[in-house]
Amino acid sequence: MPHSVSLINTIAAGLGLALVFGFLAAKLRLPALVGYLLAGVIIGPFTPGFVADASIAAQLAEIGVMLLMFGVGLHFSLDDLLAVRKIALPGALAQIAVATLLGGGLAMWWGWSPGAALVFGLALSVASTVVLLRALESLGILDSFTGRIAIGWLVVEDLAMVLVLVLMPPLAGALGGTPDNGGGPADPLWQTLGLTLLQVGGFVALMLVVGRRVFPWILWQVTRTGSRELFTLCVVAAAVSIAFASAALFGVSFALGAFFAGMVMRESQFSHRAAQESLPLRDAFAVLFFVSVGMLFDPSVLIDRPLQVLAVVLVIVLGKSLAACALVLVFRYPLATALTVSASLAQIGEFSFILAGLGVSLGLLPVEGQSLVLAGALISIATNPLWFSLIAPMQKWLHTHSSFARKLESRSDPLAELPMTTEAKYLSRQVVLVGYGRVGRRIAAELEANDIPYVVAEQNRELVEKLREGGIAAVWGDAADPAVLIQAHIARARVLVVATPDTLNVRQMIETARTLNPVIQTVIRSHNEQEATLLKQETAVTVFLGEHELAQAMARDVVQRAVSMAVPA
Repeated sequence: MPHSVSLINTIAAGLGLALVFGFLAAKLRLPALVGYLLAGVIIGPFTPGFVADASIAAQLAEIGVMLLMFGVGLHFSLDDLLAVRKIALPGALAQIAVATLLGGGLAMWWGWSPGAALVFGLALSVASTVVLLRALESLGILDSFTGRIAIGWLVVEDLAMVLVLVLMPPLAGALGGTPDNGGGPADPLWQTLGLTLLQVGGFVALMLVVGRRVFPWILWQVTRTGSRELFTLCVVAAAVSIAFASAALFGVSFALGAFFAGMVMRESQFSHRAAQESLPLRDAFAVLFFVSVGMLFDPSVLIDRPLQVLAVVLVIVLGKSLAACALVLVFRYPLATALTVSASLAQIGEFSFILAGLGVSLGLLPVEGQSLVLAGALISIATNPLWFSLIAPMQKWLHTHSSFARKLESRSDPLAELPMTTEAKYLSRQVVLVGYGRVGRRIAAELEANDIPYVVAEQNRELVEKLREGGIAAVWGDAADPAVLIQAHIARARVLVVATPDTLNVRQMIETARTLNPVIQTVIRSHNEQEATLLKQETAVTVFLGEHELAQAMARDVVQRAVSMAVPA
């Protein structure tokens, strides 16, 4: 058997160098992702020495994107997407427009054609969901409301880019490029647009109507065999095959197809196990994705066009991030949410590479434009963790030095305080419930069943509006902000219950509650055993750990059954 095999060489070199440089990056207190990108540059065609097969690396990276987006779908239900639609849909479309104008204006200033400027601007407007997922997971805010806004925002961007990719070939001739119609007559634009919308709509409808019933059933049948490897194979096969079928039959991207596959698989009771089983593969192929990005980068562009590279990076990191921040604030969301969404969008990724490559093949974008897009992607991806780390210091600095920021935080909002008509029972000796998700709703139901008054503190504006319409006392805002707990009358409450999975700001909530109400009882939800132990030690609160509570409940049930079935001697 020959040992010089491109696939094996590419995987061995990519993963081996990624391990070395990722380890060195971590030792230097840099994100390991920087090391993965650098490994790709070293084995790429633009540096001396060994050159890996770029086409194979790109296909391996595509599998990584599928598995990662499948994992996102497993954690992101349709209800989560609909819950943030009022901000994600208009916000994403407006941000794409602003970023396209900024990037296109820059290209026009350089003397490029209008078609090239349009493609270049669009390539700079769409962020990478893969990079965002890694950042949110590392920060532990993937399941928070702010995390769902950021993911929903990028899902809308991905949907918009699917439409752009389909429309670019028939529009290439009108934009000054080469029509991609095989020399035949082009279809009318309205016909192309209608067909695209029909295809995407048909795929979404099929997945939501049929997929939500079929795939959980298939997973259940495989589970009944008792074979772990068959279960893992079923999960991976579902992610990859659905993604491929969506692209082949409906013209939807692999990433988007895998995302919806995860969403429908989430309906199964084994979704948590599916996420765990696919995690090692997702991590390995995610590394190959970043290595493949590094392989596309030509370092000489940093020397030949340093000012243009700087301008591109500023559009990505500063221009569209400021636009997103302003849009989130316009929708009256907190400054912390605006800064998090801004950091999420301060990078570009896989769709940018696809757009740039298609633009070059259609004669719309010059080759130097593709190099600039790749340079901007590499630098923005490498620096993205830095912007996330600056969110808290930036928020603190703005509160201290900016009267405008303080005004934004303190602006009047009818949802940010309880109505004057609120009954007295909700203002004293009540329970303050932070978060009204799956866990929060069940807690609220038990409180109602026992006639215990409670006030909900929730970051989702639309949800607060619905709760008030249903006669439930609720205030909108981040409970880490003292003003939110004050409006929930924490000073006279009996118990504070934090039912959100986000434990990053829970210490601030506890500190605020105990400052205003030293005798208040506090109950916290956690998924991390180490975090739960630290919270108990540092704050002396009651912490419920998901796995422990499940084990205890099962153990009690088993003991009860065993005792009841015992036969007297």
